[in-house]
Amino acid sequence: MDWLGPEEWQAVALSLRVSLWATLASLPLGIFTAYALARWRFPGLGLVNGLVHLPLILPPVVTGYLLLLTFGTRGPVGSALQEIGIVLAFRWTGAALAAAVMAFPLMVRAIRLSIEAVDPKLEQAAATLGASRPWVFATVTLPMILPGIIAGAILAFAKAMGEFGATITFVSNIPGQTRTVPSAIYAFLQVPGGEDAAMRLVLVSVAVAMTALLLSEVIARKIAARVSGA
Repeated sequence: MDWLGPEEWQAVALSLRVSLWATLASLPLGIFTAYALARWRFPGLGLVNGLVHLPLILPPVVTGYLLLLTFGTRGPVGSALQEIGIVLAFRWTGAALAAAVMAFPLMVRAIRLSIEAVDPKLEQAAATLGASRPWVFATVTLPMILPGIIAGAILAFAKAMGEFGATITFVSNIPGQTRTVPSAIYAFLQVPGGEDAAMRLVLVSVAVAMTALLLSEVIARKIAARVSGA
C-alpha cells in the first residue's frame, strides 16, 4: 500500500472497518429474516419481503435521507440513542448502519435461496426423532445453508465497500470520520489534480470486489462439497 497516500489509505482502512462491522452486525438478523421469508407463512409476508428489498429499489439518497430522519439527533430513534450516549449521524457508526441497510437485501436473498434449496423433509425427519426446532436448525439446516450464508456475507461486505449515496447523505463526507473509499473518490474528482488519487482508489475498489467474489465462490464450493460428502 506504499503507493497510496495517507489520505487514501485512511479512506481504505475506514471502508474496511465500516464494511466489516456492517456485515457482522447485520448477519444474525439476515439469517433470521431469510429463514422467516423462506419457511414461515404469516399475514404481511409480502409487506415484510417488500420492506427488506426496498433499499434495492429506492434511490440510495432517499434511503440515506430516511436514515437521517430516523436516526439523526432529532429523529425518533436517534434522539433516544443520544440520551444514552450513542450518536450515529455524521459518525463512522452511521456509515456502517447505512452500508448495512443497503447490503441487507443481497445478504437476505443469498441466504433465503440457500434455505429454500434445503429439503423440508430432512428437517421434519429430525423433528420426529424428538429434536427441538432450534436444535434442528443448528444441526440440520445451518450446516446445509452455510455456503449461502458465507456467500451472502461476502456479497454484503463487497456491497458495503462500494456504498456511496446513502452514506454521504446520512453521515456526510468528513475526512478521517466518514470519508470511505467511494466518498474519497468523489472528493478527489472535485479538485484539480485529484484524478490520480481517485484512480488508485478505483483500482483498490475493483481489487477488493473481485477478491470478495472469488473468495465467496471458493469457500461456498468447499463447504458445499464437505456437506454433501458428510
